[in-house]
Amino acid sequence: MPDEPRLVLVGAPHTTNLDFVLTKLTAGALGVQLFWVGKKSLFPRWLAPLARRLGGIPVDRTSSVGFVDAMVAEFRRRDRFYLALMPAGSRATPDQWRSGFYYIARDAGVPMFLVGFDWGRRTIRLGPMLHARAGADYEDEAARIRRHFDGVTGRGTGAACAPA
Repeated sequence: MPDEPRLVLVGAPHTTNLDFVLTKLTAGALGVQLFWVGKKSLFPRWLAPLARRLGGIPVDRTSSVGFVDAMVAEFRRRDRFYLALMPAGSRATPDQWRSGFYYIARDAGVPMFLVGFDWGRRTIRLGPMLHARAGADYEDEAARIRRHFDGVTGRGTGAACAPA
């Protein structure tokens, strides 16, 4: 892991719930406290305390209003904060990315650490670490980031991570 106190970890492709399990196990083995975002339905009353203790942050996916600002505020509030996000947001559409991960990293002034789940090779690819470029267009930045996932194959998809 990079020697950075605050990071947005960008994981792709997101094709199975095992991505979460592997991420948490790997972070635990590396001694890293990792926070993650999940849809509100993953936080029912009986499970919410455990999910939060495991680093979960619930989000209402029906509305993206205020999400980026809330996550940026978390970065500003904490000295150490590793936030893991899957830009696909859904296992059903691993090649359709949401932009929040990028704007959170850019607005919080923190680097993005790329994590590839390569089920074809049965490996997790860690790195590189990238910074949002000042004045750059999101579409250009997303294409630059996605190129680092070229050749990474999702579980059960048989296909490599597709470009935007």
